[in-house]
Amino acid sequence: MTTRTRTRALAAGDTALADFAERLFGHLPRADQRRWARVYLQGLLTTPGKKSVRRLAASVTESPTASQSLQQFINASPWDWNPARTELLRWVEERHPVRAWAIGQVCFPKRGEHSVGVHRRFDPVAGRIVNCQLGFCLFLSLDGMNVPVDWRLALPEAWVADPVLRRRARISPEVVHQAPEALVLELVDSIAARTSSAHPPVVADLSRLGGAAALIGVLSRRGYDFLVSVPPALAVRAAALAHGGDRARTPGRDGTTAGDFARLGNTSHPYSTPLAGPDARPQRQRIHSALVRLPEGEAAVRGAQQIYRLFGERRPDRRGGGPVWLTNMNRHRMDDLLHLVRRSARTSAVLGSLADEFGLLDFEGRSFPGWHHHMTLMSAAYAYAVREREERGRRSA
Repeated sequence: MTTRTRTRALAAGDTALADFAERLFGHLPRADQRRWARVYLQGLLTTPGKKSVRRLAASVTESPTASQSLQQFINASPWDWNPARTELLRWVEERHPVRAWAIGQVCFPKRGEHSVGVHRRFDPVAGRIVNCQLGFCLFLSLDGMNVPVDWRLALPEAWVADPVLRRRARISPEVVHQAPEALVLELVDSIAARTSSAHPPVVADLSRLGGAAALIGVLSRRGYDFLVSVPPALAVRAAALAHGGDRARTPGRDGTTAGDFARLGNTSHPYSTPLAGPDARPQRQRIHSALVRLPEGEAAVRGAQQIYRLFGERRPDRRGGGPVWLTNMNRHRMDDLLHLVRRSARTSAVLGSLADEFGLLDFEGRSFPGWHHHMTLMSAAYAYAVREREERGRRSA
């Protein structure tokens, strides 16, 4: 079947999108699969409003059977998404220095019970218990932008233990239940194995993860630099560097919580710096910083980085505690650490853009491969749109 497009880009002979799609999806064995990958990409880039398969197909092709074929390509075709994600990673790295690997967390609201991995959980953004899927994304944090390149979907134990649910959602035998902390670690290890660049710091919000301390220990043992937001209730205790400098004042004698340290504990000279607030106007920000250890599991990380810098943001217009950050990058200037904090904040903005413009929440399929196929193509569409914006900016400069 011949795909007849009516969008400006390909009709005008612009081959940039076709070349991009061929690079990412050229590993697909059949020509029709590669064609539908390009059609789906172009639909995500040009279709206004909801990005359902039917609307994507109608915006790109006049074929009456395109919607059915596109649905088959996304939900039923057994193509491997990992080579496409690896090529996307390399494509971005060729064009930009990567400053951090940032982790984002997404709650996908769902009405029914048939979408893969759907379950009920508390969503802090909505402030209530919702029926949803839970996903994690790894972003390449670049100068001025974050680009998603890899995804994981959390599967509750009920989904992996029930053979009927597994068969219905086409969950492959090697996929098992993993805690959110394990999914985050898997994302980091996966990109570390595929990148040819030096490993940048891992920046993540772990404040809602019960196993944050264990994940921090594993990241330390594996040699990753990291800056993570931790639960305020995380147990910590005061520490000092080996040569005895920069001793932390402690709110308690033997130990307390990360939130207490961020609120009361500080080095001999608490840090204060101007930062741009939500309205882009400079605001004074007071940083309380302390050197700490994690009491649990210290024996397991003997020989690795065991002393961390903990700090909290304190602004005059904020009552109560703000985010609490923990890092093993003890010798970095606070300016550098705060820059990484701002990089983490960008993931929320990108996730909002993905939802509003690229169909992050619009996938209607129910299968495990279908979810990963959609996330892969959506990430590719976003990366391509960023590149097009940059090209337009350079041409108009």
